[in-house]
Amino acid sequence: MAIFLTKDSKIIVQGMTGSEGMKHTRNMLRNGSQIVGGVNPKKGGQKVDVEGTEVPVFATVKEAMEATGADVTVIFVPPAFAKSAIIEAVDAEIPLAVVITEGIPVHDATGAYAYSVGKKTRIIGPNCPGIQTPGASSAGIIPNISGSGKVGLVSKSGTLTYQMMYELREYGISTAVGIGGDPVIGTTHIDCLEAFEADPETAAIVMIGEIGGDAEERAAEYIKANVTKPVVGYVAGFMAPEGKTMGHAGAIVSGSAGTAQAKKEALEAAGVKVGKTPSEAADLMKEIMKNL
Repeated sequence: MAIFLTKDSKIIVQGMTGSEGMKHTRNMLRNGSQIVGGVNPKKGGQKVDVEGTEVPVFATVKEAMEATGADVTVIFVPPAFAKSAIIEAVDAEIPLAVVITEGIPVHDATGAYAYSVGKKTRIIGPNCPGIQTPGASSAGIIPNISGSGKVGLVSKSGTLTYQMMYELREYGISTAVGIGGDPVIGTTHIDCLEAFEADPETAAIVMIGEIGGDAEERAAEYIKANVTKPVVGYVAGFMAPEGKTMGHAGAIVSGSAGTAQAKKEALEAAGVKVGKTPSEAADLMKEIMKNL
């Protein structure tokens, strides 16, 4: 079992023929993903050799879906064209759109997200590493780090996603979801917590957040009311000075709102064990897994 992405997922890549799109398409294929096509309006009808596999390129997402049965798209287009690429995916009603592109203007991200509300496409990202179900499929840029297991992972940070997968490799990951750290994103911590709670193969959950906003506080309320599985948390930015933007555009602190300490307290009040470092959080999860 997994959430959102399985071995049967058929993936297309918007922007596959660009340098980043091609590099990561190769990596996804090495991770066992079913890459069934690329999308480039100027190169429809061509075929591209990727790791010895001949992959067709289509002019539109809709055309690619009709020809291949694709149900996932990974978006690697430049920031200026990302909004239209997301809207095209939503109009085609593809079930999952993973938006890797960083640097999308907030106005564009807001417009694309608002357009998707109430429609059939789940958006992960933007500015995220994507999603991986180890041993089954990978949609995005997550390396092959961990085998399959029973720990679900949802994270705002790409690099901390990788570190946590590495630290928990002896137990394995059911699905790792990098949701991105921008102010406006599609899939949230709460969406993933709900899915992991419903997944019979996920026994425990790691949730990685960071300073800024109130997403972690809202997740804490959700956990308290709805999640029965053990949850371990980590909040990046304990040493961040007030009023300074740290890394992601969404990670800005104003007064006590959005601080790592405030988020830690909210999570602990909901029964979540919170590490002060990523390794400490991993150790807390290892103890839980030993006793399950």
